[in-house]
Amino acid sequence: MEPILPPLIQALLDPARYPDGVVWVELVQTHISWVLLAGDFAYKIKKPVKLAFLDFSTLALRQHYCQDELRLNRRFAPELYLAVVGIFNTPQDPQWQGSGVPIEYAVKMHRFEESARLDHVCARGELQVWHLSALADTLVAFHQTAAVAPAGSRFGSGEHILQPALDNVTDLLRLVPEAGLQARLTALRDWTQTQFQQLAPLMQARQQAGWVRECHGDLHLANMVLIQGRVQLFDCIEFNEDLRWMDVASEIAFVYIDLLAHQQPGLAGWLLDEVLSRSGDYQAARVLRFYAVYRAMVRAKVAALRSAQIQGDASEIDTYVALAERLLAPPVLRLVITHGLSGCGKTVASDALLQADPDAATLRLRSDVERKRLFGLARSAASGSGVGTGLYAADAHERTYAHLREQAAMLLQAGWSVLVDAAFLKRADRDAFCVLAQQMGAAFNILAPQATPEQLRQRIMARSAAGKDASEATLAVLAQQMLTIEPVGPDEA
Repeated sequence: MEPILPPLIQALLDPARYPDGVVWVELVQTHISWVLLAGDFAYKIKKPVKLAFLDFSTLALRQHYCQDELRLNRRFAPELYLAVVGIFNTPQDPQWQGSGVPIEYAVKMHRFEESARLDHVCARGELQVWHLSALADTLVAFHQTAAVAPAGSRFGSGEHILQPALDNVTDLLRLVPEAGLQARLTALRDWTQTQFQQLAPLMQARQQAGWVRECHGDLHLANMVLIQGRVQLFDCIEFNEDLRWMDVASEIAFVYIDLLAHQQPGLAGWLLDEVLSRSGDYQAARVLRFYAVYRAMVRAKVAALRSAQIQGDASEIDTYVALAERLLAPPVLRLVITHGLSGCGKTVASDALLQADPDAATLRLRSDVERKRLFGLARSAASGSGVGTGLYAADAHERTYAHLREQAAMLLQAGWSVLVDAAFLKRADRDAFCVLAQQMGAAFNILAPQATPEQLRQRIMARSAAGKDASEATLAVLAQQMLTIEPVGPDEA
């Protein structure tokens, strides 16, 4: 970015200044930092700049934010972020060892293969659903342990949420003079204000319930990397706490919108479903579309700033604005339930249906997961229930299906199509959801995969042996189901 580098950075391009036999040093620049790639390590030095959203103008401030960067990123990437190191002597002859006060500071990190960064993996078509399932595990665990915004904090307040969203549009209106696009931006601003007024009580309730936390803050695909087959987060926002403290739904929306921008709706819908299934925070779906539009507009503004700086192609601006517009008008609602004996393939079939949604606007509720959540158990925990007892007693069955219906109604009301993965062996249970679909103006379908008795037995035994699924079905459960199943009637088919 800078045609003439400062003496310190020029000197640090010399491989001889590094230990461990470094033979080549590569420089990567952003508008706020220099990153020196040397051997197995990377050294990130903050530029002495002061901008509207950050202040690195003094050595003391740069040291402070280096230490914050280390502390914050070690929450989820301790093996990548190693230390804050001082640079000694003079800018013309810098040394990594010395005495006295350093002349500069750097964050020392382990390097990784740039090709393993998730935006590159996605561009090559190599990002898979199991990567995103693992990412969901990481995200939910991180958010559960992240610091919670104190009571009365400005974080998560109405002004903290609405003003940045409106500022994005204001900045874009200034940066993009084209009349047609300005009209579209004005419509997005009006929608944002209207949606915020409707959602403000829920947003306040979520803040009070502890869903506003110290998050990553910049969680798009370029800030995640595949290391040994698992997705690793890195490079969170350290320089501005207002950009880091947020409702966890806003952070999830950032990854969701980035996958959509990479033309991967199947992966976007899969990640969203996996995160909500693990956290149980289905109320987040009510605010997620608002945050997704906000995140799309952030990316549009970044694209506009970049275009203005380098006089480049402005098509990326329109891409993100169009994406925000699609989110404003979700597709026709659909409520799909599954039907069939344990092992017939309901979850496999619903996996495929979930990934096939071109709008990434479908969420799934799994009875095996929600049943355990209702009774205070983890999704992989064994309840020890027998046939018709414990979690599978008649009253537990009624409670589980009532909960599924309540959650489905809430999601449909929020504009999400719903897929309910449950046995639905009883006609009365299916009818209740058919009525719900009619009440909500949603199309209603039954997904009923078939399998032979031998296939059912083999699948149940294999699943039990693996011990990784939420289902607790056994051969005894299957035998009981075969006696009690009420098949789909001609009118249902």
